[in-house]
Amino acid sequence: MKQALYFIFILIFCLLIVSCKKEKKIQQNFEKFVVDESLPQNDTIKLLSKYPELKLYRTDVNESKSRTAYIVQESTIWNMSGKFDNYKCKANLKDDTLNISLNNNNKQSANGVLVKVFNGSYFIKDYDPKTIKGEEKFIKSKAIYQKLVLNKKGHQKNDSIYGFIDYKCMVDGGVKKIFRGYFRTLIK
Repeated sequence: MKQALYFIFILIFCLLIVSCKKEKKIQQNFEKFVVDESLPQNDTIKLLSKYPELKLYRTDVNESKSRTAYIVQESTIWNMSGKFDNYKCKANLKDDTLNISLNNNNKQSANGVLVKVFNGSYFIKDYDPKTIKGEEKFIKSKAIYQKLVLNKKGHQKNDSIYGFIDYKCMVDGGVKKIFRGYFRTLIK
């Protein structure tokens, strides 16, 4: 009886070891961002204040009265392309990391990126299109080109942030993504 229990224990232990999957690490491309203090005077950023914030779904509660982003994303798969320009910007400061979300979540799908800024550097994570409201999922991607311009280097809560992003990548599944435009918001 003891040998049978010992054998079952060893068998279960071996199955657990074999069934454990190694977590794949997503490689992040760290870059230095550019500081351009004249960004608040950019024509596109000035125009953002003249238009109301987008409502992406009927019950959407806008945190800003005026538009926070004008970003155009073009995605290409199998020589077919689609364009999106309905993005919003939100930013928050958590510890020493500034998180800038440029997203168009409408409770059914999402596109966009999360830019994590810290210590003069940044990296970009792509939102998974299958993300629902309140959920943060990311999809594996490989950056081809990326550039981030911010109005200043050090940011605090309640600061206004102005920026420009130019980002090209290949998203998991062979989708080429080009993401480019201006944004502004208040850091929470």
